[in-house]
Amino acid sequence: MSTKASHAPVPQTRQKNDVIVIGAGPSGLTTAILLARRGLQTVLVAPAVNREDGRTTALLQASVNLLDELGLWQEIAPRAAALAHMRLIDDTGRLIRAPEITFDASELQLEAFGYNVLNRELNGILEDAAGREPGLSFVKAKVERVMPAEDQVTVQLDDGTTLAAALVVGADGRNSMVRAAAGIDVRTWTYPQQALVLNLEHDRPHQSISTEFHTPTGPFTLVPLPGRMSSLVCVVTPETAQHLTSYTDEALALDLERRAHSILGKFRIASPRQVYTLSGLIARSVAARRCALVGEAAHVFPPIGAQGLNLGLRDVADLGGVLREAKERGDDIGSDLTLARYESARRVDISTRTTAVDLLNRSLLTDLLPVQAARSFGLYAAGRVGPLRRMLMREGITPVAGRPRLFSRLGRR
Repeated sequence: MSTKASHAPVPQTRQKNDVIVIGAGPSGLTTAILLARRGLQTVLVAPAVNREDGRTTALLQASVNLLDELGLWQEIAPRAAALAHMRLIDDTGRLIRAPEITFDASELQLEAFGYNVLNRELNGILEDAAGREPGLSFVKAKVERVMPAEDQVTVQLDDGTTLAAALVVGADGRNSMVRAAAGIDVRTWTYPQQALVLNLEHDRPHQSISTEFHTPTGPFTLVPLPGRMSSLVCVVTPETAQHLTSYTDEALALDLERRAHSILGKFRIASPRQVYTLSGLIARSVAARRCALVGEAAHVFPPIGAQGLNLGLRDVADLGGVLREAKERGDDIGSDLTLARYESARRVDISTRTTAVDLLNRSLLTDLLPVQAARSFGLYAAGRVGPLRRMLMREGITPVAGRPRLFSRLGRR
């Protein structure tokens, strides 16, 4: 726990640590736990963990493997719903439409592609695990300043305390202070879309099927939760999003049921509504000046295909592998050489996945017939050609180009 400087105006400085992780979302918490397990003296810094987040996260199989390797999946699993089937339905109403296609995890000898869990459940389990982890300290404070230097990084907190470490990990989101301190530029873009996010109760069982309707304004996705519940991401124009949020719960449930063609029966709103403007961000580098980035500090893209946090957890796994190897060799974990290894490990995965999600989203928004034809033919081929379909399923779980070495050592579940 941090200590306030009571008499002296000079900030208190704690002993130097190996790593300071800034940010206590799922990526930051997982990073801190993993690095502490790797024998690195780790400090996690954030004001608090969000245990009230009503949103959900679909953890794909590679992320499940990481959490299992950390001994946490056994606690998460009873609170999660399996995603055994993924159904894509073209609901654009355009001249050229793709056929409906369903991907089945059993075709890859998997029980499920992944599992959907409430963020508040996931965050709570991760925070409790961080509190039990030897070699990990959680300082609940706000970061005022990050100051990289040649031999260490100093972090100044809002209570006057300063921390120092060989490396700082920025898990502090799209407006990352760590990224700014490291001087890493970003490329950003926006979409003419907003996402309405909430949870639903419904009369019919979802049968472990995640359904994504492709509409002219973006995806309308229903993802299973335990029981007869699903999480919803409804991507529409900003004007439509404002209309929907003005509805009563009953009127909104009826509208959403209509958009879902009543495939799950009657809907009931089961959580507060949240609306997010869709945008994208990619950092020019994921590491510089004794700072490494994970999660949304490094990349942000639309909520399509459950890729966001799963890409962030691959950042975490690769960073853990690079730092473990550096420690075993006796290398400086914050050196330019170590950070270059992390950059090399992540660049292809991040760039290809960001590009793929961006293109898929834009393909739904365009009226150009050649684009519609290409998309429709691709889905038709995926439905008819087994090797292509299985390749797409494997790539959807974890792209080969960016598969962390940690995952390749773990057996299939």
